[in-house]
Amino acid sequence: MKYWQHILFLCFFLGGGLPLTLVAQELNLQVIINSERARTQEKEVFEDMKVTFEQFLNNRNWTNEDFLPHERIKGNVLITINDMPQVGFYNATVQIQAVRPVHGTNYESMYLNFIDRNWSFEYLQNQPLEFNRFSFLNNISSLLSYYAYIILGLDADTFALRGGDPYFEIANNIVNNAQQSNRAGWGASGSDRRNRYWLTNDIYISSVYGPIREALYLYHRRGMDLLGTRQEEAFINMLEAIKKVADANDAQPNSIFTIAFMDAKGEEIAKIFRLASPEIRAEAVKALLRVDPNNAKRYNELLKG
Repeated sequence: MKYWQHILFLCFFLGGGLPLTLVAQELNLQVIINSERARTQEKEVFEDMKVTFEQFLNNRNWTNEDFLPHERIKGNVLITINDMPQVGFYNATVQIQAVRPVHGTNYESMYLNFIDRNWSFEYLQNQPLEFNRFSFLNNISSLLSYYAYIILGLDADTFALRGGDPYFEIANNIVNNAQQSNRAGWGASGSDRRNRYWLTNDIYISSVYGPIREALYLYHRRGMDLLGTRQEEAFINMLEAIKKVADANDAQPNSIFTIAFMDAKGEEIAKIFRLASPEIRAEAVKALLRVDPNNAKRYNELLKG
């Protein structure tokens, strides 16, 4: 719960006013399942899967924090069933998206847009899901809980410098526990660096990408949240954030964390920086081309004013 809301709650409580309603659940994620490639007529299992996955993510207490209803973190879990080699066994791709509100506006800024291309799991209709952070139970609860803590950690990083450390520690524990399963995506595979192991390594373990976590804070809390009141300062901080990401990319090119940052922020940056001064735009384009040259056309549009 944010500091000012905590004060407001105390004022209501001590002053005898109506208490604010608190909920413990932190997430408000929508699960969308594309099952067109699954060769089965029993589509009810996917409807049940959607409900079960959403309940697992949204009805569970992932932290000890209290969240007001409007503070719950919004996002999407987009699951594409690639094939079903046998009844109850699925190979899938999952895309994780999460947004956070921008202070003083109705706008929501995406901070995570990540595609996990290698997820296999077993699921039967009406199957209950449990989670134990200290052991691997199955590849559904491990993956969903892993991304729950990644979402919580990155969200916290946008509000406070390295605020996500407690959540990334748990995500890292989930990775370590899941490695015993020998399932794809949990290990340091040389051929697959776009997986859960490397995402956690880049975010939490490696010091090389620390500047990207600083960039999350600068861009959102000291940038986006200030655009309505101190626009020049906001753009200076957002520019500094982009430079930090570019510097991290120079040190270790094309890391999964760098790619994930730009997948989430690239389109937004290209739109919002149209409001910046020509000097700020020019510097931003130089940094953006260092880190995301494949989208040079998008960023060069900023130079046209």
